[in-house]
Amino acid sequence: MLTGAGISAESGLKTFRDSDGLWEGHSVEDVATPMAWERNPALVLEFYNQRRKQGIHALPNAAHRIIAEWEADFDVQIITQNVDNLHEKAGSTKVLHLHGELMKSRSTQDPSLVYDLEGWELNLGDTCELGSQLRPNIVWFYEDVPAIQEAAELAAKADVCIVVGTSLVVYPAAGLVDFVPAQTPIFVVDPSAPTIARKNVVYLKEKATVGMEHLKSVLAGLR
Repeated sequence: MLTGAGISAESGLKTFRDSDGLWEGHSVEDVATPMAWERNPALVLEFYNQRRKQGIHALPNAAHRIIAEWEADFDVQIITQNVDNLHEKAGSTKVLHLHGELMKSRSTQDPSLVYDLEGWELNLGDTCELGSQLRPNIVWFYEDVPAIQEAAELAAKADVCIVVGTSLVVYPAAGLVDFVPAQTPIFVVDPSAPTIARKNVVYLKEKATVGMEHLKSVLAGLR
């Protein structure tokens, strides 16, 4: 299962960029790149503090809950482009975050040192065990996506692939559907219904909560 910003939008979290190309009034170049961090780390930290402050109170919606409920009958592997923890809040246990996790920080010296955040604030002067400044545990633009190989391996094993709330335009995540076996059915739940150039694709041009309700009856027949 591949999920994107559309599923979180129904829980009140804004999609990555508004229609004017800005994110909460900021260009992504100012808050979501390594260069932005080098130029103004205080701004970057405050930006993510505000995202975290908003996200910490967000609740999973019906689409998140349906996905979590499926674990009772299926081996549900979630690959998400979202940095929020709404899948986990809903009860899903196998969630791979391609673009990092908002509620975690990591060392600027050793990327393997990742820490859970207890609250919503991460500030200048907060350091890892090596004494280096902590940064948001987010994969920024122009950075590699460390989990992409694991995600591709999961996609290659899929018996059913469900794509929810993503336009499939952001790479490398969008390329994951290319790893799904040719005989595997793909269900796409998104109002824009991004086209996948292959057979066995069913499009549900609905928002996540509505489309996932429709899929419940389809997957019930696979039990």
